[in-house]
Amino acid sequence: MTSAQPTESTDVLLVGAGIMSATLATILKDLQPDWDMTILERLDRAGLESSNAWNNAGTGHAALCELNYAPQAADGSVSAQKALNINEQYHVTRQLWSTLVENGVLKGASSFINPVPHISMVFGEDHADYLRARYDSFKQNKLFERMEFSEDRDQIADWAPLTMHGRGAGRVAATFAPEGTDVDFGALTNQLIDHVASKGATVRYGQQVTTLNRQSDGSWLVKVEDRLNSDNNRIIHAKFVFLGAGGGALHLLQKSGIKEAKGFGGFPVSGLFLRNTDPAVTSQHNAKVYGQASVGAPPMSVPHLDTRYVNGQKAVMFGPYGGFKPNFLKHGSFLDLPMSVRAHNLYPMTRAGLANLDLVKYLVSELTKTRSQRMDALHEYYPTAEAGQWDLIEAGQRVQVMKKDPQKGGVLQFGTELVTSADGSIGALLGASPGASTAVPIMLNLLSRCFPSKVSEWEPRLKELIPAYGVKLNDNPQLADEIVGHTSKVLGIR
Repeated sequence: MTSAQPTESTDVLLVGAGIMSATLATILKDLQPDWDMTILERLDRAGLESSNAWNNAGTGHAALCELNYAPQAADGSVSAQKALNINEQYHVTRQLWSTLVENGVLKGASSFINPVPHISMVFGEDHADYLRARYDSFKQNKLFERMEFSEDRDQIADWAPLTMHGRGAGRVAATFAPEGTDVDFGALTNQLIDHVASKGATVRYGQQVTTLNRQSDGSWLVKVEDRLNSDNNRIIHAKFVFLGAGGGALHLLQKSGIKEAKGFGGFPVSGLFLRNTDPAVTSQHNAKVYGQASVGAPPMSVPHLDTRYVNGQKAVMFGPYGGFKPNFLKHGSFLDLPMSVRAHNLYPMTRAGLANLDLVKYLVSELTKTRSQRMDALHEYYPTAEAGQWDLIEAGQRVQVMKKDPQKGGVLQFGTELVTSADGSIGALLGASPGASTAVPIMLNLLSRCFPSKVSEWEPRLKELIPAYGVKLNDNPQLADEIVGHTSKVLGIR
């Protein structure tokens, strides 16, 4: 990069117009309306990759039904702690959404969120015993107090009729969380991006970041190519950069050259869903029913039968069926994975790969599944499903984080990883679930790491946006009743 005269300058540059950038932009624009802000997106509109409604399960991850957040220990016990942490984070996100609905920033809760109970369902003796142990552990916590457990088939049929139609003999157990939700993160993302644009943020589409070069004062020169018109290529001088480009964030982080990025790699996992929009079927199902993952399957591949609301239309989805493509984005390149390998991450990636051969075996088996075999998997959760009513759709790409580990050399991490430079001038988010649902606490963490001198100044406003800011609801039952009750009313949740 040789130009000494950048074509334009901005205080904050956000790369990628998905739910993460949209959330950070919304918070920062509220806290610092005087800061110039620019958002760049390589596609032609916001939220088309992982944030798009059909590219994710829309779960609103509150750890109410996802069994992988509470594995059973060798002694048979089940800890609720990880699930509780995720649930606390989701309530932080809910509080901001509620405030934005009340302030008219969001058009109305039903435009992006709908009440859909969350159910965990398992089959067989061992799994039923596990689910009971999980329920007993969860039920002790304030935030899980509404959860119910049953092995009564009539009760389960009342919760999720399709799952019990035509079911054969055998032990079935389920938990029911009435406060579950379905979230259209694509609709939410677009509303947030439109809002910050109305407040003066510059939003440009069709923009590909090619180079990031840190300056001696800690600012950044970022080279940008216009994918539709090369005459509009530009260099942007930014004081702060956030890489919220989903699977594309790893490559951009590597281009930044910051030492904190050393050792990070990524492993892409793709997925397919079966989708049914027949009202005769969708009218009988209003739940997200999660089961147990197959051996070797990543957490994001836990089978689930989901009610979805997208563009006002109700659908039922089942999946995901795992797959593998080397591209890091749905609209990416097959060279993404090989081009991400560096000298500093080759060993951690190799060690992580050798430790996760079960995942490779699982993906190979998924890739070779026939239509009939996919229907067999669906029939475990919806025994009388008719093949002709279901369309196969492709979900978004997820890039699981690979990173250094002192003991193992390298690990494959199923979650999100926030990477920031020591001077706080750049931050990036890597990984997948429960990302979108915990976007607000993740971005608050980023603010504390990248703008530590501003946090105390911002705190009064943050407490207005997020009434229980800095407080654990589970440890404060009276406050939990107040906050959860209010956000539930505003967001239309049971």
